[in-house]
Amino acid sequence: MMSRSLMKVGFPLLCFLAVTWAYAEQIKVVKIGIVGPLTGFSASYGKDEENGARLAFEEANQAGVVIAGQKVRFEVDAEDDAADPKTAVLIAQRFVDEGVSGVIGHHNSGCSIAASSIYQRAGIPQISPASSSPLYTAQGFKTTFRTISNDDQMAVLAADYSVKQLGAKRIAVIDDSTDYGTNLVTEYVKAVQKDGGELVSWQYTTTRSIDFRAILTTIKGVTPDLIFYVGQDVQAAGLVRQIHQLGIRSKFMGEGGFTNESFLRLAGPSAQGMYSWDYGLPLDRMPRGMELDRKMQARFGVGIVQYAPLAYDASWALINAMKKADSTDPSRFGEALRNSTFEGVSGSISFTQSGDLKAASATLYQQQDGRWVVLAVEQAGSK
Repeated sequence: MMSRSLMKVGFPLLCFLAVTWAYAEQIKVVKIGIVGPLTGFSASYGKDEENGARLAFEEANQAGVVIAGQKVRFEVDAEDDAADPKTAVLIAQRFVDEGVSGVIGHHNSGCSIAASSIYQRAGIPQISPASSSPLYTAQGFKTTFRTISNDDQMAVLAADYSVKQLGAKRIAVIDDSTDYGTNLVTEYVKAVQKDGGELVSWQYTTTRSIDFRAILTTIKGVTPDLIFYVGQDVQAAGLVRQIHQLGIRSKFMGEGGFTNESFLRLAGPSAQGMYSWDYGLPLDRMPRGMELDRKMQARFGVGIVQYAPLAYDASWALINAMKKADSTDPSRFGEALRNSTFEGVSGSISFTQSGDLKAASATLYQQQDGRWVVLAVEQAGSK
């Protein structure tokens, strides 16, 4: 028989354990995969996207989201695919094996495309905040989504402005030999020629190149009105410095996500007057862009670099779809995701049946006296 003193100690302990067990039973853990390049040339983008997505799920946890009568807690697994499609496939399979309910990523189009079939077979929604290749959503998978406009739309906007607004007739192009670079440059060249422009040189580099003098010397010899480049910000900075060093006087237009402070520091005065297209609205024109920037500064010690708003909105698209379907099961909330509509920090978020963003926009900037100045905001696909 239990002594009176043991009963005094044991009964409160049992009550505490019972309450703790009941509380734990009420919380359901929902795993989310976040993936992008956390090392290499694109690392600043990958970390930016991770921070934006992580903040969204932390806010959802603080709000106490309840789904199917249960409080849920989102747990994120952030992985580095190093901008390598083979690594992306391995991480995608790891996410499937872990039983994630959704994936935010990948950053690079080549990685998203390579991994998308893994997610499709498992029925797990994948929302990329940065993969802009049309091939990504053209596969017909019900699990592929993005919160960024596609390259075909961007290429037409850039070509139209090059020929019609800047009056460039003789154009040279450089791409970085990635799926992203080659596709966008190809579509840009088509649109330039359709607008009456002439392609005078098409040069290639790689994501590891730092010396562009050989291809720039070739370009200098054909005296283009404009040089159009697609690639990463670190390379773009080196490219404009070498354009300046070689005395090339052609206008320079880029695309690839280098309208940021990091690029301006690396490029210095050499970038004066260059043009750069970027996806989405300028930060100060996003409905809650500046608010998100302040939150990220407070949480991570660094604000928005480039794609964090799109990763943040992609994360809330997943959360909202789960709430709408009242389920964390991908097979049940997938259709709610496709039909979801909400006002995100970057603008209105809703998807076409292929998973593309319906209301996609783009912004043209020019570097003027060490800062980026907005020249035009366009509705992608409106022309």
